Amino acid sequence: MKRFLALQVCLFLLSAGAVADNGIAVVDVARAIFSTEVAKKRQEEMQRASEFSAQQAKYDSLAADMKALQKEVEGKAMTLSQDNAAEYQKKMEYLRADLELVSRKLQAEVKETQNRVMQELQPRALEAVKELVAEEKITLLLQREAVISATPEMDVTAKLIDRINKKTR
Repeated sequence: MKRFLALQVCLFLLSAGAVADNGIAVVDVARAIFSTEVAKKRQEEMQRASEFSAQQAKYDSLAADMKALQKEVEGKAMTLSQDNAAEYQKKMEYLRADLELVSRKLQAEVKETQNRVMQELQPRALEAVKELVAEEKITLLLQREAVISATPEMDVTAKLIDRINKKTR
């Protein structure tokens, strides 16, 4: 995360220090990085990893169990005793807790992969941004998140994706 902030500061400095003809552009560096061939490959590798696949299968199974239990409760709602209703409620709470745990594990794995991709590609992204600023004669480069409105022609994210892809081949 610190490196991403450093990249944002560098983008600001580049945009403030570049000398060119009134060129204003916007870029989404994070989207560019995560849209590269390398990032897609890392995501596919993560999804194929046995631990991730097992966790995903467990999540899907728990979600199906939860749905089936909900349907069962709905079907028996009128005839359930208070004790049976409490038992179903307890089962639902256990399933929900298990589902949340598996979900957090999956999210942690995704976050770890994203951090690795960011660390791997950030230096090349910075190089690509510098080159893009120089070649496109950009005098002001803004982060997409900071811009309320911009025409599609002002967005250089696709060009940045192409440049990063070329640098990682």
